[in-house]
Amino acid sequence: MRISATVITKNEEGNIERCLSALDFVDEIVVVDAESSDRTVELAGKFTERVYINLWPGHIQQKNHAIELAQGEWILSVDADEVITPELKQEILAAKKNHDQAIDGYHIPRRSNFIGRWITHCGWSPDYHLRLFLKSKGRFGGMNPHDIVVLKGTTAYFRQPMLHYTYPSLEIYLSRLNSYTTIAAKELKTRNKRFRLRHIILSPLATFLKMYILKAGFMDGWEGFMLCVLSSYYVLVKYLKLWELNLQEVMSEN
Repeated sequence: MRISATVITKNEEGNIERCLSALDFVDEIVVVDAESSDRTVELAGKFTERVYINLWPGHIQQKNHAIELAQGEWILSVDADEVITPELKQEILAAKKNHDQAIDGYHIPRRSNFIGRWITHCGWSPDYHLRLFLKSKGRFGGMNPHDIVVLKGTTAYFRQPMLHYTYPSLEIYLSRLNSYTTIAAKELKTRNKRFRLRHIILSPLATFLKMYILKAGFMDGWEGFMLCVLSSYYVLVKYLKLWELNLQEVMSEN
């Protein structure tokens, strides 16, 4: 059970050392960088010689490119702002030592930190992601920027979580929101999704009520409230950008 850890990066000098230093138990680390303008590549080179530069094609495409470069039969896909804890490391090593041939992939629970607080509700916990899997059985799919592993096989679940330092500040959240909503709107347009008025009236409200009430976001205090509000705003902006793209398409046809 040879494990290759794959990490994609873009200006992650603040996260990359913390991420890669926790991967000292894998057989190789493959980093694919999207032309960072900071010290990401330099810092990644301290942990692995297998650092590649690839023009950004999209989250799904970049992660699959990293998988193709990996030499191990098993892939451990980790984002640059994620950390494998010592407890999870031991659980992975135990699975490696006593591998069940019937298992083709493992779901890993994730604990996410939002502006300094570990979120335990809002639909963010438990937050399982299929991240350790047979290279021959899985690839990333879904819809950018929210990729998922599509696996042809049987999976199991780890108990110990990996840590996700997702949004350390509001400034970073809003910056990513602008980028991610643009990507999401373009993906919707590519899939021939048309803007409807309900998308900006009902969908943001439904998102807030689901996260704050049904998923008990109110239990996460002020940070939980902010997260639920911002998540509903994300939905609003995504569909407004889809409206803009639809409008531009109509104008170009006329």
